[in-house]
Amino acid sequence: MKRFRHRADSIRTQRASHLSTAFADVSIYQLLLVAAVALFASVLGGVAGYGTGALMPLVLVPMVGAENVVPIIAIAGLMTNTGRMIAFLRDVEWHRALIVVAGGVPPCLITAYGYTLLTGIGAQIVIGSMLILTVPLRYMLRRRAIVLGDRGLFFGSIGYGAAVGGTVGAGVILLSLLMAAGLTGAAVIATDAMLSIIITGARVVVFGFAGAITSQVIAFALLIGCVAFPGAFFAKAFVKRMPLHVHTAILDAVVLIGGGAMVFGAALKWLGH
Repeated sequence: MKRFRHRADSIRTQRASHLSTAFADVSIYQLLLVAAVALFASVLGGVAGYGTGALMPLVLVPMVGAENVVPIIAIAGLMTNTGRMIAFLRDVEWHRALIVVAGGVPPCLITAYGYTLLTGIGAQIVIGSMLILTVPLRYMLRRRAIVLGDRGLFFGSIGYGAAVGGTVGAGVILLSLLMAAGLTGAAVIATDAMLSIIITGARVVVFGFAGAITSQVIAFALLIGCVAFPGAFFAKAFVKRMPLHVHTAILDAVVLIGGGAMVFGAALKWLGH
């Protein structure tokens, strides 16, 4: 009996040690900031369909380094998108979801592995550049009002898979593809959540095999995921009442400024070398 107690105490001590190591260089105020942004981004994501991938890098890069951001958001996304999927499960459009999976998963695996080969500066440039590009890309896709059949959706999904594998903020591409394929309202949010879980799961497998998932990555991902999980249910309550254009405008400004700051900071580091 004493052996079992000693072993249990030893396991608890090791877990506490791993947790303290993961947050060793982060203050309680920084953790509160991460939690607050995660909750806000989750609510916004439940309404607009994207938000977490666009906002979280702005607070995570200074704390954990750019190379850890994509794995953190990928793992956290499994939890936040599960909340969205449960909240809107009845509205999933399965036929189009399978088409996107068939087209998007293979290129996603390749680019996810490519991301693990980047240095910290390279990862920061990729993330910042993608964040900046998402804003004009979203407006361009919306203005053109492209209509996609099953074949067009498949080929579009190949491009989405290539973009989402090693970057953040590519959710706007998936949303545009789904809307161009004829989905509207809750069906877009539900199908986007289901696809995000499947494709993110593929990315996490690649990151795991490549050794990119550390105790720090898991700790931050769990923090973000646990805090953000209820956001989808708040979003469902307000999805028909919230003025989306106001939140979208604010998000665009924050993403442009934050993405620009990341690229500028990475350039300064590179010049300093």
